[in-house]
Amino acid sequence: MREMGKQRGPKFTLDEGIRGRRELFIVVRSITSRVVAARANSDGARASFPGGLSIFTLTVAFTAVCGAMETAEAKVLDRRWKGNTMVDAEITAGTHSRQKHLPRQVPAGCAACGNRRPGWFCSLGSAVLADLELATSTISLPAQASLFTQGEDARCLYLICSGFLKLTAGRLEDRQMIVRVAGPGSMLGLYAVLSHGVYEVSAESLTNAQLRPVERERFLSFLRSHKEAQMRAVQCICQEYRFALQDACRIALAETVAARLGRLLLELAHQIGEHLNDGGFRFPLLLTHEEMASMACTTRETVTRTLGQFRKDGWISIEDSLVTLHQPERLQTLV
Repeated sequence: MREMGKQRGPKFTLDEGIRGRRELFIVVRSITSRVVAARANSDGARASFPGGLSIFTLTVAFTAVCGAMETAEAKVLDRRWKGNTMVDAEITAGTHSRQKHLPRQVPAGCAACGNRRPGWFCSLGSAVLADLELATSTISLPAQASLFTQGEDARCLYLICSGFLKLTAGRLEDRQMIVRVAGPGSMLGLYAVLSHGVYEVSAESLTNAQLRPVERERFLSFLRSHKEAQMRAVQCICQEYRFALQDACRIALAETVAARLGRLLLELAHQIGEHLNDGGFRFPLLLTHEEMASMACTTRETVTRTLGQFRKDGWISIEDSLVTLHQPERLQTLV
C-alpha cells in the first residue's frame, strides 16, 4: 500500500526518447539544408560527408531512424498509459480494501455514547461534555497503524472512543517494551501536552479504533474554563501513575513466571476487560504470546506453556479471541 504513491512505468525512457528525437530532428533539418545547398552545385549529387557516405545515403538513414524513434515513442506511450491504468486500479482497489476495514462513524455524540463509564475523562457533565465535543473531532484509525511516535512534539492528545491501542517505549531497531494496552475511555498524551513536552511512548492501533484528537492549545483553554475537567485530568494522570507502578511491581516483585503472567492477566482484565456476574473477568486477546512474554520478562515458549497450565487447572479459558478469568483469586494468590 505504501508503494502505491510511487510513479511506475517508463517515464525516464519516454523523456529520454523525446529529447533524443528532438535532437535527431535538428540534425536531419541541418542535413536537409546541406542537401539543398549541395544540389545547387553541379557536383551536388556526388557530395559526401567524411567517411565516404553520400548525402542521399545519410538522408535515407536518418529518415529511417526518425521513423523507428517515432514507433518506439508510440510504444512507450502505450506502455505508460497501461502502467498508469494499472496503478490507478491498484490504488482504487487498495482504497476500497482499506475503507472496508475502517469502522463506521458513530453519528451520536459523546452524551449518547454507550462506551462511557464512570471515572473516565469523557464522563463529564452535559454542558462540559458539549464544550469538549466542540473542541474535538472524530477520526478513524485502521488496525496496525501508528498514531504517534516516542519523541515527537506533543501537539495533540487523543481520547479513545472505541478500539484498542498498544503503547510501547524504546526504539523499534533496538529494544521495545510494551507499557500497556489502552482501550475506550483512555486519554493518550495527557502528560506530554500539559508539560509542553514530547510523547514518552509510541502508540499503535491493535484493532480498528475511533478517537477524538484535541489540539494542545484548545485543550488548555478547555481546562481553564471548566474546573470539573481539571479534576478529571488530575484523576487520569493518577491513573497513569498507578499503571506504571503496577508495571514496575510485576517486573520487580513477582518471583516466578507464573506470578508475573498471572499479574499481567489481572491487569489486562481490570484495564480493558469487563466484570462478569460470577465474579470473573473477560477481555479480548489482543497481544501475541511473544508480546506477553516481553511484558512478563520471559520467553514465548514459557508463556505458551504457562497459559496451557492455567487452562488445564480451569483458572482461565480462551475462546474466539476472548480470555475469561474464571478464578481470578487463584491468579491473585500467585502474586
